[in-house]
Amino acid sequence: MINISPKPLLPIKRARIFCDGLDHPECIALHPNGEWFAGGEAGQIYRIDAKGKTITEIARSGGFILGIRISSDGKILYACDLKKKCVWMLNLNACKSSLRPLPGSLKLNLQIPNHLCFLGGRTLLVTDSGSSQKPTGRILWFDLLDHNKFGIWHPGPFAFANGIGYDQVNSLVRVVCSHLPGVETIQVDAQMKAGRKLAKIQIPKTVPDGIAILQNGTMLLPCYTPNRIYQISREGRIRVLMDDWFGHTLSNPTNVVLFGKNQNRLMAANLGRWHLTEIKLAP
Repeated sequence: MINISPKPLLPIKRARIFCDGLDHPECIALHPNGEWFAGGEAGQIYRIDAKGKTITEIARSGGFILGIRISSDGKILYACDLKKKCVWMLNLNACKSSLRPLPGSLKLNLQIPNHLCFLGGRTLLVTDSGSSQKPTGRILWFDLLDHNKFGIWHPGPFAFANGIGYDQVNSLVRVVCSHLPGVETIQVDAQMKAGRKLAKIQIPKTVPDGIAILQNGTMLLPCYTPNRIYQISREGRIRVLMDDWFGHTLSNPTNVVLFGKNQNRLMAANLGRWHLTEIKLAP
C-alpha cells in the first residue's frame, strides 16, 4: 500500500501569481538572461520579462503548444505542438521570429509530442504520449548538431508519456506517465542510450503532468488534477508539497521550473487559467 502524507509541506500562501494574461499556458521555460517563455493553446509563444510585468507574443504556430525548452546558450527555443504534431525550433536571436520544424519530428509519425529535455550536450529527448486508451507512449531522440540523426530512444510502451527530466547526477531519465499514474525511471548508460527500467512510482487518483528534478534527485510533480504538486524523494517517498483545493492560485498546474538561489523558487504554468505561479520553496 502506498503511504502518502496528506498534509502539504508548504501552505498555499507561499505561492503568488507572477504574471497574468496568458492563453491557458501548459508550459514554461527560463532563459539564461532571466526572461521567461510560455506557450498558449492557440499556438502562441510568449516572452515575459524577469519581473513578470510585460508579456509579448513573439510567435504563433496555429496549433497548441505543450512542452518547451531553451538551449543552454539561449539561442534556440524548442516547442512541442499538439495539433501540428511536430517539434518547432525558434531562433530567439533573430530580428524577426519564425518557427521551423525540427526535421526529424516530421518523419517519426508523432501522435502527441508532449514534453522534452536535454540529454548531454547535443541530444534532445521528446515524449510522444501515444494513445489515451492504452499504453503506447514512447521517447524519441534528436541530434541537435546533425538534424539528419534521430530515432526512438525508448519504445516504451508508456501509459501516456508526459513530462520528462534528466537526473544528471544519478544518470536517470524520469518520465511522468499521466495514466499510470506516476513516474517511470530509465537508467542512462555511458553512451547516453536507454538502459533498463527501474521500479515504477505510482500516485493513485491523480493525473501527473510535468516534472522538475532537484540537484539531490528529489522530484517535483505538478498534477493536472487535483490542483496539487507532489514531492518524491529519490528513494520513492511521496509527500504533498502544495495543494490548492480552491483552484485559483494553482489551477491544473502542468509544467514547473526550478530557479533562484539554490533552487529556492518554483514557477508553475496553469493550464486551467491565464497565469504563472511563483512558489517560495525556501525563504
